[in-house]
Amino acid sequence: MRKLSLFLLMSIFSISLFAQKKWNVDPNHTKLTFSTVHLGIADVEGWFEDFDITIKSDKEDFSDAVFELSIAVKSINTAIKMRDDHLRSPDFFDADKYKKMTFKSTSIKKMWANRYKLTGELTMHGVTKTVTMDLWYRGTIENPQSGDTTAGFQLTGILKRSDFNIGSDFPSAMISDNVVIKADGEFILQK
Repeated sequence: MRKLSLFLLMSIFSISLFAQKKWNVDPNHTKLTFSTVHLGIADVEGWFEDFDITIKSDKEDFSDAVFELSIAVKSINTAIKMRDDHLRSPDFFDADKYKKMTFKSTSIKKMWANRYKLTGELTMHGVTKTVTMDLWYRGTIENPQSGDTTAGFQLTGILKRSDFNIGSDFPSAMISDNVVIKADGEFILQK
């Protein structure tokens, strides 16, 4: 009887692992943006061009989803080369030393409808911190062009650059400590 119970437990465990779905980011329909306030009077925006994001989830509403993100720091873009080079320098991201920025979610909490609080470990500039962001699951459809099952999400929140020792020589009166994060993306179900 004990062997049968162990066999059933292992079978259920195997089925649940097999049932987990993996979603890969569609980079052509995804953008990772940020903005800060310069001199207290103007927003300055930028984005990252080289990234990879995956989602693993068993549930259709993504209430058990695990998100993983990796960003190539050198891919930062604010549309001004001189500023981008400065952001890549040791004054800010030190992109030659800290090549990747990573995030892995540790929990997801449903707030209402398709709105969640997503918490995870963010590593940037050699510092790892727990952060919580707002996540909006915008729905899943079959893409009429490709036939792919596609899910959409929007992530928003605020990070403090001082928490990650980025630009510590630049006071918040010059560049706001708060950095507004907004990511919009589409993810394709892997078959």
